Parts: sequence; structure tokens; C-alpha cells
Amino acid sequence: MPEKISSYDAKTRLPEILRQVESGKVFTITNHGKPIADLIPSRISHQQKAKTAISNILKAKKHKVSDGVMGHLKDSGRK
Repeated sequence: MPEKISSYDAKTRLPEILRQVESGKVFTITNHGKPIADLIPSRISHQQKAKTAISNILKAKKHKVSDGVMGHLKDSGRK
């Protein structure tokens, strides 16, 4: 359930409210008690995080380990 916040409070506390929205909280902005707008996390932010994660996975897949190094790592883990 979104937290209701007056337009005046939204204006005066905008940086704080945006930090909360960034962490997933949702607000309904009201004007004289009437709901006017919803403030929700941006989908672009989630899309960018997903693209970054995919990019990091693909970079990690490109890193090759030689058989000699792999054998050494395998042997050192068997102590």
C-alpha cells in the first residue's frame, strides 16, 4: 500500500523521498487530501541493473583459465 504524502511535504522533502523510492518504497502524492500522482521506482533503473549484471556475466565467461592453472587450483583445494 503506497504511503500518502501531501504535495507540500513532497516538495519540501523531495531528496529524502527519492532515496526511499530508489529503495523500493511507493508514495501517493495528494493535494488537499485527493490522490494526484503515484511516485514509484523507475523501470529504467531495474533494466540498467539487469543489463549491467548480464554484461558482467558475459565478461566473466570470456576469462579463460589454462588446464595447468585449473589443475593447480584443483590440487590446492584438496588439502
